[in-house]
Amino acid sequence: MLDGLNAVSSLATRGSDFNNVSETRFISNSAGPVNLSGEVDEAGKSFAEYFSGVTTDAINTVKHGEAAAIAGIEGKESVQNVVDAVMNAELALQSAIAIRDKVVAAYQEVSRMAI
Repeated sequence: MLDGLNAVSSLATRGSDFNNVSETRFISNSAGPVNLSGEVDEAGKSFAEYFSGVTTDAINTVKHGEAAAIAGIEGKESVQNVVDAVMNAELALQSAIAIRDKVVAAYQEVSRMAI
């Protein structure tokens, strides 16, 4: 799944159009509304840069969950910290899957439109 997130992140940085994506549940540092028109918002970020940051945050969350799980197995991490990290990773993964599903559904809808 991390490869899939990396692929979506690289698409976003190349300027692909993700205007129909609205899934942002795993964003912890949201700085307000995002400009979806491709223009730069007041913070100086385009949607592609914003989306790239979101996918990077999701990847890091999943990696942290995996590392915590391994540390828990080795007895180096408390059960509470392991459960917290794994639950955060699960939420990030579910959100990434929801985003992917919305992008695919939007693509299919556009491909069915009559020209």
